Amino acid sequence: MARLPADRTMGGDGALARTAGDFAPACAAAATLPADPPAARHFFETHFAAYAVGEDVLTGYYEPELRGSTRRDGPYQTPLHATPPELVQVDLGQFAQDLRGRRTAGVVRDGRLQPFADRAAITGGALDGRGLELAWVDDPADAFFLQIQGSGRVRLAEGGVLRLGYAAQNGHPYYAIGRALVENGTLTRETVSMQAIRAWLAEAPPGEAAALMNRNPSYVFFRPLTELPPEAGPLGALGAPLTPGRSLAVDRTRTPLGAPVWLAAQAPLRRLVVAQDTGGAIRGAARADLFTGWGDAAGAEAGGMRDPAALFVLVPRQESPAR
Repeated sequence: MARLPADRTMGGDGALARTAGDFAPACAAAATLPADPPAARHFFETHFAAYAVGEDVLTGYYEPELRGSTRRDGPYQTPLHATPPELVQVDLGQFAQDLRGRRTAGVVRDGRLQPFADRAAITGGALDGRGLELAWVDDPADAFFLQIQGSGRVRLAEGGVLRLGYAAQNGHPYYAIGRALVENGTLTRETVSMQAIRAWLAEAPPGEAAALMNRNPSYVFFRPLTELPPEAGPLGALGAPLTPGRSLAVDRTRTPLGAPVWLAAQAPLRRLVVAQDTGGAIRGAARADLFTGWGDAAGAEAGGMRDPAALFVLVPRQESPAR
């Protein structure tokens, strides 16, 4: 955060809106903070103001591992794409104050920003033949959930692991396909989970599975993370590796990135976390997604997490504290 321009908007709404410069005094103080609880308590009480923003659903996300290849061959038929060069990312907050923290994407045609291809068009071949494929994986559902998680590891058939991070999104709104399964009676609100959705996709005819996934028009593009060590988490929205159990995805239009957040969910999930990431399904002041790590155990924990939780956002004080 210290490397960002002081006027860079970190997000937040109303009393919670902050820029990178607002965090500078707290960042400088944290660099010299001794590692003991009384000092930490004094640090937070001095430099931050706490806001209760309400209660909403807490879910989890993780870094999955997929099976794939850099070549389209055999079972590896589902592509993971790099960002098309014509895709234009737009920060809507630069055009209207009430859209701070909101973003969209599209393609410019005839001098106008037009919607980009949606998931159905892309999976139908809209980007074929352009050399945008970073890898090919053996399961369309794995590719779909990789896009929801935003980052992942592809264990390559030719050897090695390719780590991929979020690069861009096609600008279409996110639709939770579990909602469709609840609406048609296949699942209930109590039983819907990532595991239940994946089980349905695995058992459904390929055409029906594809049709359900295409109900979500949002499509995510990736970039290789060649210098990220295997023991580090994926990169969040701030460009820093995520920490299992301590990194939180938030709605940046309501909560500024970089802010500490006290998470009060069901025991033992009562802890201090940091708003380090965002997500297409994370909308609302108290809606949040907790990063659980990587691997099967982290996936099981994330997939089963759907609990009520209260959030208390800590934002840097607007004025320097009295000395």
